[in-house]
Amino acid sequence: MNPERSLPPAPPERFNAAAWLLGVNAGRPAKLAYIDDTTRLTYGELDARVRRCAAGLLASGLRPEDRVLIALHDSIDFPTAFLGALYAGVVPVAVNTLLTADDYAYMVERSRARAAIVSAPLLTALRQAVGDRGVPLIVSGTAPPLGGRDEPDYAAATTRAFASLLEQAPLAQPAATLADDFAFWLYSSGSTGRPKGTVHTHANLYWTAVLYGAPVLGLCESDVCFSAAKLFFAYGLGNALTFPMAAGATTVLMAERPTPQAVFRRWTTHGVTVFYGAPTGYAGMLASPELPARANVQLRLCSSAGEALPREIGERFTAQYGCEIVDGIGSTEMLHIFLSNRPGDVRYGTTGRPVPGYALRLVGEDGAEVAPGEIGDLYVSGPSSAVMYWAQRDKSRTTFQGEWTRTGDKYLVDEQGCYVYAGRSDDMLKVSGMYVSPFEVEATLMQHAAVLECAVIGVLDADGLTRAKACVVCKPGQRTTEAELQAFVKERLAPYKYPRLIEFLEELPKTATGKIQRFRLRERERDRSAHR
Repeated sequence: MNPERSLPPAPPERFNAAAWLLGVNAGRPAKLAYIDDTTRLTYGELDARVRRCAAGLLASGLRPEDRVLIALHDSIDFPTAFLGALYAGVVPVAVNTLLTADDYAYMVERSRARAAIVSAPLLTALRQAVGDRGVPLIVSGTAPPLGGRDEPDYAAATTRAFASLLEQAPLAQPAATLADDFAFWLYSSGSTGRPKGTVHTHANLYWTAVLYGAPVLGLCESDVCFSAAKLFFAYGLGNALTFPMAAGATTVLMAERPTPQAVFRRWTTHGVTVFYGAPTGYAGMLASPELPARANVQLRLCSSAGEALPREIGERFTAQYGCEIVDGIGSTEMLHIFLSNRPGDVRYGTTGRPVPGYALRLVGEDGAEVAPGEIGDLYVSGPSSAVMYWAQRDKSRTTFQGEWTRTGDKYLVDEQGCYVYAGRSDDMLKVSGMYVSPFEVEATLMQHAAVLECAVIGVLDADGLTRAKACVVCKPGQRTTEAELQAFVKERLAPYKYPRLIEFLEELPKTATGKIQRFRLRERERDRSAHR
């Protein structure tokens, strides 16, 4: 399959992604672009702010192709800083805002960032992270006072206000970047270990907007978009920056965690029409006693990614709001979704069909494509693929194989041509000589009335054989038993697939973007075995 058959025109060779997004909205300067927790910003104001930020970054000593770390909560300062850096030709490196000082130190060292733009609540961690590297910290919001026990003495001299960047006259012209120039980095979410610096080009933002944001989601100027996934995440960057800006829509930003209550307030206060979430978030909202009535929301479409959406959650949400959840799969490496259901053609329990412009392959252990109905490793080819993982050649060669990108996910294609998720390649279990998809077992457990969320992993028994174990979180105020859940699965799946062990937990380990970290559950099991 040729991924170029359905492609819109490519961007010109000389292309700056920030200038493109600002130019799309040059004719609507009074249109509301962003609403954050304290501020409303029109497209005209955003244009001036971005270009002032670009001038401020250059005036501070940064040069094109220098890296600048961005550790910002979702507010108007994130699109200002991210687009300002792109406009200036500086490379923004967006990072998770829930990390430790050690994690930030790793990223500062690996990226060789020459400055960091940071939200005030994260300043102490970033001060510790930069150590004596001489990396200036540019602070969004009111910086906490110095003098903390863990803060170095030199910190005051390396800190300035983000507002000072905006004191410059707007930069008249964008940097003369090429479509294939390195534009920005995103760090992978860490669902399978230490995050990797994933390098994207200016053109990649364009491709995700014209292949997915416009034709699949159908975003338009009248939409009000709100993403529970934060801007530092590839999914959130498309949801809350690239796609709405490319359509001239309005975007709601929220600095706090996306608890059900916080999400509901934005839905009802701002008239959100398009919401982007993850399966764990939708499950939590449906379980909340504060779930708004259908008459109090204006949702026309919802999106889900991060993990496969269980059928039961999608059907319950649509019954509640008459609004479809379009489930899809993307990755940091591909920047956004490349396999998706479509509005009006949603088949819950599947991830839909390839997004036009992308080609997919399912490959077996022998390297050949699998037969229809068989599980294979998913490979994707398309124009938004990252260039590489920075300074990780071996991992880059494993993932980026010519025109194909290895996703690490396993899928099968059903009789209707829809792709059905079978789990991560690292998570697949071989029980009694037969493959078991953890996701299939998890999706079945999620149908039980008492189960809020769950994760299935493989553990070794006393004979060294793999057995499926389910880690289960119950809904508030509800309980069930191991035997009841085992019987529930046996009634619905082949007998060999039921979990031999079930452990009830208060919560599951997750990334900041809501992905369950099954590798942490496996590590815990290994630690337990070592101490027996």
